[in-house]
Amino acid sequence: MTEPVRLSKRMSELGLCSRREADEWIEKGWVRVDGAVVSVLGSKVLPHQKVTVERQASAEQAQRVTILINKPMGYVSGQAEDGYKPAMVLVTEQSRWVEDQTEMRFHPRQLKSLVPAGRLDIDSVGLLVLTQDGRIAKQLIGEDSAVDKEYLVRVQYTRPGKLPEADLKRLNHGLIMDGKPLRPAKVRWQNEDQLSFTLREGKKRQIRRMCDMVGLKVIGLKRVRIGGIKLGELPVGQWRYLRPDEKF
Repeated sequence: MTEPVRLSKRMSELGLCSRREADEWIEKGWVRVDGAVVSVLGSKVLPHQKVTVERQASAEQAQRVTILINKPMGYVSGQAEDGYKPAMVLVTEQSRWVEDQTEMRFHPRQLKSLVPAGRLDIDSVGLLVLTQDGRIAKQLIGEDSAVDKEYLVRVQYTRPGKLPEADLKRLNHGLIMDGKPLRPAKVRWQNEDQLSFTLREGKKRQIRRMCDMVGLKVIGLKRVRIGGIKLGELPVGQWRYLRPDEKF
């Protein structure tokens, strides 16, 4: 990389923040390139130039929260649609898990700019991440994300007999969706009617479509882990803060 790139893009590549956050900080005069303040959006930098941020930016970033919620069925991940409520409406002081170990106090301003870092279908349940931190959003849903996600999927075979071993292998690797091969997955039986899926991508309704390709009907789908974070004992419809010591 020797060509100049947009400063906001470079800041994202360096892991300082998201592009949206970078634009906000640039406008506020919180970004320096080789020691000089750069406050013009769209400014470009060379790869060897040193990019730093002011303490105000770091302090603001430290106050941003990430929330883990056990999404019930019937809620959408993001904006309200078709009369269904977004999962964010469940984030209230009353619905906070009593066993949340963080000392952070809830304030309604934490709901501002809180966005889902990855989707969970309306008819799926389990772990959903809502965050104000662009770095976490990029880590979980960026194109080069290496964070895997684990699901427990209750299924019913719609063809005679049992699912052939060859089709189980196809679920692990070999299926094509939207004209492109899917990344390798880890799919194994948990018991006679439940599979565990571990994926590193998240195409819309991917697991349901994968199952349909081999004659499996999904009866229930629950996300139980994202990277190093497990759903654990978090009750349905309740939430907790991501602890400072927890990493995806």
